[in-house]
Amino acid sequence: MRMLMLLRVAAIVLLAAWAWRRRSLTLWIVVGMAVGAEIGHDLPDVARQLRVLAQIFLRLIRTIVAPLLFATLVVGIAGHSNLRQVGRMGVKALIYFEIVTTLALFIGWAAITVSKAGVGVTLPAAVETTQIQQTGQRTWQDIVLAIFPENIARAIAEGEMLQIVVFSVLFGVALALIPDEKRRPLLAFTESLAETMFRFTKIVMLMAPIGVGAAIAYTVGQLGVGILVNLFQLVATFYVAVALFVVLVLLPVAIIAKVPIRRFVQAVAEPVSIAFATTSSEAALPRAMEAMEKLGVPRQIVAFVMPTGYSFNLDGSTLYLSLTAIFVAQAAGIDLPVGQQLVLLLTLMLSSKGVAGVPRGALVILLGTVSSFGLPTEPVFVILGIDAVLDMLRTSVNVLGNCLATVVIARWEGEFPQPDAARPVQAAVSSPTSAAANSRRSG
Repeated sequence: MRMLMLLRVAAIVLLAAWAWRRRSLTLWIVVGMAVGAEIGHDLPDVARQLRVLAQIFLRLIRTIVAPLLFATLVVGIAGHSNLRQVGRMGVKALIYFEIVTTLALFIGWAAITVSKAGVGVTLPAAVETTQIQQTGQRTWQDIVLAIFPENIARAIAEGEMLQIVVFSVLFGVALALIPDEKRRPLLAFTESLAETMFRFTKIVMLMAPIGVGAAIAYTVGQLGVGILVNLFQLVATFYVAVALFVVLVLLPVAIIAKVPIRRFVQAVAEPVSIAFATTSSEAALPRAMEAMEKLGVPRQIVAFVMPTGYSFNLDGSTLYLSLTAIFVAQAAGIDLPVGQQLVLLLTLMLSSKGVAGVPRGALVILLGTVSSFGLPTEPVFVILGIDAVLDMLRTSVNVLGNCLATVVIARWEGEFPQPDAARPVQAAVSSPTSAAANSRRSG
């Protein structure tokens, strides 16, 4: 047994040395997870004392949620979508975004409900008594009434996510309706607030390796290493759910909209690869916009749909949130009624708008939402240990979905070339020398 422990420690040291050379936060989170698992397995008493570090990290995360949601939603609505000028294209885009993200939400929900990857995790008794709020029977009127804030300060203090979202959306709409000279100062403030919260998130995430390591140490010390099996099941469930979403939703949409699938795949290959490698939608945005314009989408449609989609069309993040939220409930052993699950999914769908630019932004939203529904946060910390594996795919799907949305809206507006007319246009773009030669011959 001592030899096995020495081998595990040696492996962790090698992993830490690799992370030091690469200087990657993701690798350091993996190192923190490995160190935490080792401490929890060999020194469970010490591991239980480390929980305070995880709780500090959790508190810092919770401080981010309300100002981040408010700023990003207001900027997303009032900044990108002047409601008096957006017109027909904006309405079509928003309808499309909501339909597709809702389908992503329910596919994630169905996948985790079938796989039950969180079932079998036994949380410590202390967690169950202090963090899980047993809610009584509520009528549908109570559920609807709870959506609307009575006091926004109270909603923020109590972590009522859906109330914060409703207030932010109405505030953004109101801001979009006032004259430009009065809207501009407040919009500039919310944009500055959003950027500040992005940077705040980056600072807090520097503590992620310590917070995750402490949470894993406490969890393994209490539950044993068997919980890691559930994490592998969660990863497999997510990847299968994404494949189903692409095949059952995005591909039929592309076929119905008569998108030239082969040329579209060639166009999105590079931006999707950038998103997968960097786990950043923003890193892929310039290349994605350029690729869609070369594909034949008019510049004004690309300039409107793509940035708006980055706020309202986060297919991968929405699927991830629904899947992981139900995983947390399963891990807690809580059988949520269908009505409460629907409210949870609605909260996730609304609160996820506008967070694509935040590193681990979906995880921040997940933490805030499960807390507001009385679910324990320990399973979320365990998910954070493998979040890099999930983040690569969900970010790629976000970019893929927004590229497809740009083409669909252009087709819907009648401004995307028909398949037979697209070939000569593409040939002219890809071969300017040939086009010039043809021009000389025709002249």
